[in-house]
Amino acid sequence: MQAWDLLAGAAADVVALALPVECVCCGKEDLVLCAGCERRLRMLTRRPFRAETGAPALMDTDGSVILPVVAAGIYREELSQSILAFKRHGQGQLRTVLSKVLAGALAAAYAGTDAMVLVPVPSSGSAYRKRGFSPVHLLLAGVRRSFDERRPVCTDALRKVRNPRTGSGLTGNGLSGGQKGLGRGDRSRKVRGSMRAVRGARGRSLRGRQCIIVDDVLTTGATLAEAARAIHEAGGIVRGAVVLAATRAPDAAAGPAPSRHPGDYLGPS
Repeated sequence: MQAWDLLAGAAADVVALALPVECVCCGKEDLVLCAGCERRLRMLTRRPFRAETGAPALMDTDGSVILPVVAAGIYREELSQSILAFKRHGQGQLRTVLSKVLAGALAAAYAGTDAMVLVPVPSSGSAYRKRGFSPVHLLLAGVRRSFDERRPVCTDALRKVRNPRTGSGLTGNGLSGGQKGLGRGDRSRKVRGSMRAVRGARGRSLRGRQCIIVDDVLTTGATLAEAARAIHEAGGIVRGAVVLAATRAPDAAAGPAPSRHPGDYLGPS
């Protein structure tokens, strides 16, 4: 899927050359993201933060953390506008900027750690067919280029499957009917059992490997929790997750992103 994503991204860039271009944030002509909006986006993501306390599905009933997550910024203003536009069209300039943002969050959380495997949350089949690419996979290709040395390993090891509990197929960012407007319990029930781990590139298994889950936007955390469950079930060691943006502002008590890995997946009690 990653190779096809790169080809799809290149095709989107070629098409963009023949179309009128304007800034996805302010509408200024000639650039997909003008210099001023790019500068503001970088300001919005200059301080990655721990975001799991704002995601109910990632916190246990006793207040302990099920899965630690680092977000590059809050889902608002230029950051949210750029993410939405990129998910629709995969423009090259946005891919470059957002890949650097994601790489910065990864470096802030996991600098100095070895042998980490980046595992992207998969797009559903319908979303992939509609876009022609997977946004997270496309970004990770750029993330790897952002690391001059010790480039992280990326493995396309998760698949979305028909949910055995609901009998629903997956569409868009969640199950049929969408997840917008659903509470924590409803979201968790709709995604539970909707992912499974497969062997990644070159037949590599996740068993015994230290994994970081990567996604674009954190809402309730139900999708990340399901990805962590699938990796854990396959024998992988989930150290945490990194996202471009979280929909909720950071908890003041949580503080900025740590300088090393924030913890491990514990699973709900």
